Amino acid sequence: MTFVVTDNCIKCKFTDCVEVCPVDCFYEGENMLVIHPDECIDCGVCVPECPAEAIFPDTDPTVEPHWLELNLDHANLWPNITRKKDPMPDADALNGVPGKLKDFSPAPGEGD
Repeated sequence: MTFVVTDNCIKCKFTDCVEVCPVDCFYEGENMLVIHPDECIDCGVCVPECPAEAIFPDTDPTVEPHWLELNLDHANLWPNITRKKDPMPDADALNGVPGKLKDFSPAPGEGD
């Protein structure tokens, strides 16, 4: 098992989760974060820190399998992030809006 970031992070990108991660397994894209599944130690401390409630175990039956692949693929391309940053400008308004996968950007973020 590992944890994955899902579509509610898209266009929100709250970074509260990265500061509590003991192994620094978060990676930053232009408009979302991902978790590197090979680095995640399955501790779950990030889950309650996510204001968007976008982090789930990959074994959760509500999580579509493509999220594990998306997290792995982009964690190998994007820069590591270990410090909290401001969320995206419309994060509060977009938090909880369904169907944000269509807005996903494969572009990398800035990282630390």
